[in-house]
Amino acid sequence: MSFPRRTSIRLFFLICALFGLSWTFGLSWELPESWKDTGILTSSRARIAAAFSARKQSNVDEIYGLLHLVTADSDENQHVLTNNVELDPTKRIGLNDYAAGNEEPDWSAEVERLDKEYPVVVFSKTFCPYSKKAKDLLAAYDLEPQAKVIEVDLRDDSAALKAILTRLTQHSTFPNVLVCGKSLGGWDDIRALHDTHSLAAALEKCGVHVRNTRNIQ
Repeated sequence: MSFPRRTSIRLFFLICALFGLSWTFGLSWELPESWKDTGILTSSRARIAAAFSARKQSNVDEIYGLLHLVTADSDENQHVLTNNVELDPTKRIGLNDYAAGNEEPDWSAEVERLDKEYPVVVFSKTFCPYSKKAKDLLAAYDLEPQAKVIEVDLRDDSAALKAILTRLTQHSTFPNVLVCGKSLGGWDDIRALHDTHSLAAALEKCGVHVRNTRNIQ
């Protein structure tokens, strides 16, 4: 059974309106059986689901997609972006592309989880002396949770990560220290915060417990 295009459009908007009324007033109803046998219900549901998914994603900063990707690594498995050959790191990337081939998470809940479990993330390079200084300084603060260190040069998608970080944080060098999804900058920036006794406050504002602030050089 097929419907003329105009009728399909009208039915689509009618279904949307009925969903809206059900949501608002808590109504419970079912569509006629004759409608269930058509493809219009399936397509309408797919469109509505896609619209809600896009709306949820639009409220979440892309940086959390990146944090989701890099913190999902294990000793046996590294999740990388370069598996997607069509990805352009210089342009906005959809959050689902950061899901590392897994089921799409609830991104609002994922933001809360990442801010709680990995509030401080340091994008570093193993051979960079400024990265080492930044990691040593943060380690001296004895943070809880500890800073999560991502050694970018050890990853297969290092070039893509650098391009994405530059686009999202306007900071193109390493280290790049993120606190609750916001970049504090590199070594010079966090050293300046430390020298003005502002670094601990910036960390604690994000819920990090700073257990040592004394005698740190």
